Amino acid sequence: MLRSIRPSALWLVAWLACPAGAQTEDGPRPPPAAYEKYGLLRERDLSPFGFLRLDMQPASVQWGAPGDWNMEVLLGYQNTWVLSPNVESYLESLPGRRRLGPADAQAIRALPGEAYLVDLELGIIDVTLERQLTRHWSVNTTLSAVHYGGGFMDGMIEDFHEAFGFHSFGRPAVARNDTNVLLDLKGNQATYLDTLPEGGVLDPTIGLRYSLQAAPAPWNLVIESAVKVPIDGKRQFLSTGYADVGLQATLQAFAGRHAAYASAAAVRTRGSALSSSDRTQVVPTYLLGYEYSLTRRTGIIGQFYVSPSVLTHEDTDLQGLLETKYQVSLGIRHRIDGSVVSFAVTENTGNLSSTPDIGFQLSWTYSPSYKY
Repeated sequence: MLRSIRPSALWLVAWLACPAGAQTEDGPRPPPAAYEKYGLLRERDLSPFGFLRLDMQPASVQWGAPGDWNMEVLLGYQNTWVLSPNVESYLESLPGRRRLGPADAQAIRALPGEAYLVDLELGIIDVTLERQLTRHWSVNTTLSAVHYGGGFMDGMIEDFHEAFGFHSFGRPAVARNDTNVLLDLKGNQATYLDTLPEGGVLDPTIGLRYSLQAAPAPWNLVIESAVKVPIDGKRQFLSTGYADVGLQATLQAFAGRHAAYASAAAVRTRGSALSSSDRTQVVPTYLLGYEYSLTRRTGIIGQFYVSPSVLTHEDTDLQGLLETKYQVSLGIRHRIDGSVVSFAVTENTGNLSSTPDIGFQLSWTYSPSYKY
């Protein structure tokens, strides 16, 4: 299967990147707007329990002519420290800081009830190529790779918590910048003490996008579909081994310096990184965003992400893992000639037991059409 997919993927990438003329029977390139907008942040959910599923990424609102293309390179990084209440109590009972070992893993397994600890940092790179087919239709593909590790942020987060009087959730009992994954859930028991795979290539995604409007307008509706294609079966912390399909609708509204966005997506997915279940389920996701243009080429955006947990009572009865995920992101973007650069910060809110403590995103998007 892998041999048959790779040539097709390479052909698609080459076709997407192939230059083409900007003038076609569908008309010339739209005129530039007085205040440029860029749309919702194109960041994926990096929550460890749902990370490997397809995550629909909303479209940019940059307008192009048929044949135009763009390339986006997105770097995402997050720090996760999530644990069950009984593990938190166990860690807070320990004297001083330590590197967790087999004895601690055994003690956690012996705790009454289910237990889990996920302590890691995760970095990801997404490279997306998109080609405008007509005024209304475009196609895209995303190739991704991930790196797992202990990272470097534990000390800064602990200092921040201490400075503002926030609860530490047992962090000071564990050696900083280690990777620790301990699970004792229904039907799933796993222990990775600084032994996670270093990383690798994730499954690619292929998407098709339809825009109701063909040129800048006060509002627009964008419909997108995508599929995540497994390239080499199930791979630990890299692929569930199953194909996911998704559909997303995004409503966009523009008024001078202001823009508002509302997006709803549904993904038919199977399996996860930290769950032993391989059932098929449909996971919805909702995004609300507001963008404001500081200047013609510079804008800021805030957005709110909501999605139910991919886990059910088949996996666990721990409420922290079953609750809905809420995340807030704030970002700034600026265009320089044919490039758009952006930086954003994501913070979990509401439910702190299954989502990253904090995440960062840096992206660079290039298209010859942005120069116009």
